[in-house]
Amino acid sequence: MSNMARNYHAHGGAEWVVGGKLTFLPGATVESAEGLFDVPSGAGAAQLPYLEDSKATSAASLREDYNKLLAVLRTAGLMAAAPAAEETTTPVIEPESGDAE
Repeated sequence: MSNMARNYHAHGGAEWVVGGKLTFLPGATVESAEGLFDVPSGAGAAQLPYLEDSKATSAASLREDYNKLLAVLRTAGLMAAAPAAEETTTPVIEPESGDAE
């Protein structure tokens, strides 16, 4: 059994390292954190391009719409452009009997 703490002060107390879960109870406050949790919005914020709602009527056209969405996410940097080295296979999902494309 290790006696190492996951949450501790570092650099002479100038830094608090959290290696576990940080829970804020109701009524807790965070001082001097203006903008820390703000989500960017407005003209200067990065925004993904508009994608039209899918009007797919077959599995093949739905796949095309899905691949367009994945391309947008990759281009925006919200998803890796290529699989990690250990990810060499793609799982295959077989349709249930009676499903038609």
